[in-house]
Amino acid sequence: MSNTIKIYHNPRCTKSRETLDLIQKKNKNVEVIEYIKTPPTEKELKEIIKMLGIKAEQLIRKKEKLFEEKYKNKKLSEDAWIKAMVKNPILIERPIIINGKKAAIGRPPEKVLEIL
Repeated sequence: MSNTIKIYHNPRCTKSRETLDLIQKKNKNVEVIEYIKTPPTEKELKEIIKMLGIKAEQLIRKKEKLFEEKYKNKKLSEDAWIKAMVKNPILIERPIIINGKKAAIGRPPEKVLEIL
């Protein structure tokens, strides 16, 4: 098992930048995945959701304009939410940090300290 921490990162997001900075200050090896440019696959998203212990819908950014326009008040299956996130990665809550078999969403950034 690698001791590199993965961060699904959006450099335009303040919380994502703060979380990345926090991990780097802990002298951890970090693999930065700009998930808008390189979205996770359906399989990867399913694994992340399982590690987080949440439902797919809980990984959706509800304040995102695209969500408001296309998905608000819709009841979708787990697979449909996952497909929506793969197709529209802007909908994925950020940042997501993976450390081995553990994962956390960096909101607030200090939340990642639990898995480092």
